[in-house]
Amino acid sequence: MQLQARRVFRLSCVVALSLALAYGLGLPLPFLAPMLAMMLVSEPAPPMKLKGLLGLSVAIMLVPGLGLLLIPLLLNYPMAAVLLVALGLYASFYLSVNQDKGLMGTLLALGITMISALGTVDYSLATMVLQSLVSSVVLVVICQWLVYPWFPEDNEPETSTKPTPEQTNWIALRGTLIVLPVYLVALTNPLAYMAMIMKSVALARQSSLVSAKNAGIELLGSTFLGGCFGLLFWSLLGIATNLWMFFLWMLLFGCYFSSKIYQLIPSRFSTSFWVNVVTTMLIVLGPAVEDSANGNDVYAAMFSRLSLFVIVTLYAWFAVYLFEYLHVRRTQSNDVASNVSSSESSIC
Repeated sequence: MQLQARRVFRLSCVVALSLALAYGLGLPLPFLAPMLAMMLVSEPAPPMKLKGLLGLSVAIMLVPGLGLLLIPLLLNYPMAAVLLVALGLYASFYLSVNQDKGLMGTLLALGITMISALGTVDYSLATMVLQSLVSSVVLVVICQWLVYPWFPEDNEPETSTKPTPEQTNWIALRGTLIVLPVYLVALTNPLAYMAMIMKSVALARQSSLVSAKNAGIELLGSTFLGGCFGLLFWSLLGIATNLWMFFLWMLLFGCYFSSKIYQLIPSRFSTSFWVNVVTTMLIVLGPAVEDSANGNDVYAAMFSRLSLFVIVTLYAWFAVYLFEYLHVRRTQSNDVASNVSSSESSIC
């Protein structure tokens, strides 16, 4: 089988299987499992071994668990806690960009924001998010173990170019600027704005891979398209509402998105664009399942969340352009200063 086809089937099967098992086992925040599966499996690589899984599980309990330590600070010393959250966000995006640890960086960003915000309402909600992160990652890796032997990767490693240290610092600062204001807004009502935090982290992750020139179509386009696919998915699921059909629809949608990600179906958009489409769709679908179970108006809640997502995306677009402008100005001023110093030295 062609390598691209193997990657398509591997990614779609892992995402669909992790979704079915997360909902079937009744995990807290079950939509986190397919979201993390998309982030983890979209980068072609063999699954981690048992030793790596144990180490990652411990790291998840320790690193995102730092959000639990921020809860007393938020309640008693909010300014100090917000500064620590900003430092944690910078470290998370630095890990993602410079150290090639995208999953750990994303989990750190989600942990220190979601866990600390929910902890101001109820400590048990914060521990539930931490348990959900750990169980979701373990579930995704187990799904990888089951699927990978059927669709293995070639042995040829793919090399990727790393940004310079200066670019890494700017990208990490840009990601922090995208998430931190959303986090501050979410502190006013963590339960209502939790999906907005997840969306901002996904946008910050995507913004590290796009240029300012393409930020508008990449960020806004993927958000809007993800919302449309979420509405379409929910409408199709209404034909026969059960876990088996949930799995099959996710498998079908996953095959389509994976084909776009790996260019089996040609697309002018980047991999990060389609990953964000899937992430947005899952963030829309996850709360919709809870709304349906609680008897709430699903479509009204969907449109409300999508409106918030568009606002957050517009702000992320502005942040990308602002930091690009500041970066260009700083580079130009440094060039002018270096030219002046070189001319003075030549005169002397």
